[in-house]
Amino acid sequence: MAVKRDGQWLLSRLDFLWSNYFADVEQINPVFIEFGRFARLRFGSIRFDPRSKHTYITISGMFKDEKIPQEIVDHTIAHELCHYVHGFSSPRPRSHHFPHEGGIIKKELSKRGLGGLYQSYQKWIKEYRQELKQLYLQKRYSR
Repeated sequence: MAVKRDGQWLLSRLDFLWSNYFADVEQINPVFIEFGRFARLRFGSIRFDPRSKHTYITISGMFKDEKIPQEIVDHTIAHELCHYVHGFSSPRPRSHHFPHEGGIIKKELSKRGLGGLYQSYQKWIKEYRQELKQLYLQKRYSR
């Protein structure tokens, strides 16, 4: 039986990744995760609310679909956690000038034993972009 991908499931994925791969990173403020709207191009985001001092991770509603491999969801969450670790959208000190500077996300994931997730994501995104291209061409030429 498939597990329903809802907010509780998403929180369990965040907890799993933080406990097993980011355990050295103290959660110094409340961090929340939720599904956002269905987005085909922006899979995740992280933001810090300076008033409440809370961090919010939003994952594309597209990832509720069980056809999207769990590894892709996990990669997206881990990607956002890397931003948290590096002081982007968190009260932690910034460790870099830009959030994606010099392939820092790939390096951080590899350092934490998540290189396989990165590889899975690279393979999936290549196929996904081809699907989007085909959809675009079908729409464009069916008019």
